[in-house]
Amino acid sequence: MLRFALAFSLLSSPVIAQVATQSGTDGKNALGTVPCAATAGASLQSCNAELRRRDDGTATLAVLLPTGEVRNIYFTNGIPDSSSSTSKLSYETPGDIMVIFIEPGEVYEIPKAALNSQ
Repeated sequence: MLRFALAFSLLSSPVIAQVATQSGTDGKNALGTVPCAATAGASLQSCNAELRRRDDGTATLAVLLPTGEVRNIYFTNGIPDSSSSTSKLSYETPGDIMVIFIEPGEVYEIPKAALNSQ
């Protein structure tokens, strides 16, 4: 039983469709890709990512941006509450996707099921 729904989740944006993938998991952590954009107006592209979950309901999503920088997004009970950036973080949840925005132009699309406890 996989605890992460990163595998085979189809994510869509108005312009392109990206797929979040899972290349490995140890039951708590998962490696794969998520759609992301590092700058305002940039198209979403597939970015390497690692989801690290902890027993206390918190999780960290580490995403390797196209710029070479790693962005950490911190979650509590499936809700993004901060990041490694000092910029404002917001999110919306259309359907089964959580879209995370970090000003001025970073965008990340994550399957909501990947963040839920099972």
